[in-house]
Amino acid sequence: MKIAVVGATGLVGGEILKVLEERNFPVTELLAVASERSVGKEVTFKGKQIKVIGFEDAIAAKPEIAIFSAGGGTSLALAPKFAEAGITVVDNSSAWRMDPTKKLVVPEINAGELTKEDKIIANPNCSTIQMVVVLNPLHKKYKIKRVVVSTYQSVTGTGKAAVDQLFSERAGDHSKGKVYPHQIDLNVLPHIDVFLDNGYTKEEMKMTNETKKIMSDDSIAVTATTVRIPTIGGHSEAVNIEFENEYDLDEVRQILAETEGVIVQDDPKNALYPMPLTAHGKDETFVGRIRRDESQPKTLNLWIVADNLRKGAATNAVQIAEFLTKHDLVGVAAEA
Repeated sequence: MKIAVVGATGLVGGEILKVLEERNFPVTELLAVASERSVGKEVTFKGKQIKVIGFEDAIAAKPEIAIFSAGGGTSLALAPKFAEAGITVVDNSSAWRMDPTKKLVVPEINAGELTKEDKIIANPNCSTIQMVVVLNPLHKKYKIKRVVVSTYQSVTGTGKAAVDQLFSERAGDHSKGKVYPHQIDLNVLPHIDVFLDNGYTKEEMKMTNETKKIMSDDSIAVTATTVRIPTIGGHSEAVNIEFENEYDLDEVRQILAETEGVIVQDDPKNALYPMPLTAHGKDETFVGRIRRDESQPKTLNLWIVADNLRKGAATNAVQIAEFLTKHDLVGVAAEA
């Protein structure tokens, strides 16, 4: 299968290449695609150097699937052109997520909704993905009324320049261009994406709106505070869940332990709980600190951690591509 990775020279693009290789995705030819300024550069895939090509050449090459990680503007401009050529696009940006004509997919939850006609498929926000993987099985059992989530998000979610800013500041160099409005090292910023008229950030509203869409339930109330912290291993979330029905803590742990893609790390007496340091480089979502909210009935507290570049972006996109391939939902010839 011919696969294009659009934005192959970026942080997430590099992770997509790594995940495709690790998961032995059936790639017969890999197209590394990026903007004109990166054309001619090389990326490594399966030990081989692959020259980066431009967008038009990628469309002309007619890959079956194009995994986009090149930003919302690029996606809005180019994803429809790839789709018109019969290429199935899996897009990592926020461009298509809330478009009512596009599917927003976390494979463990709603990949079954995909059809051959879906030529642009949206990959959710990284923070949303790791949360809904945990919420969904609990919602099926106990029905969720309300979710209060506070995130602790890695600088890798902003990209390479943000990682460079963090380590430059850590080395005492504050002369580099700033990605954030303030120093990030030894600091915490309650500010991810732009502020909206309602006082929330765009990131916070993404979590609210995307959760409802992925889980196909507009009745779930979600309120979020998203925070950037000086870590690189992954995103962490403190999640408070109010259910319609009573739950049993042991049953909650059992349900989560049996959920695909979820690993329970919940032994606080032995200091075992999820952390970005131990989630780094992993594809699973880790959950721990599972305990009853003693301030109100039918309410649960959880701590969720996942590598935002893996399950939060690259791995989820590759899993969508795997589902499409396994169920014969791609193919340029069939669309021509």
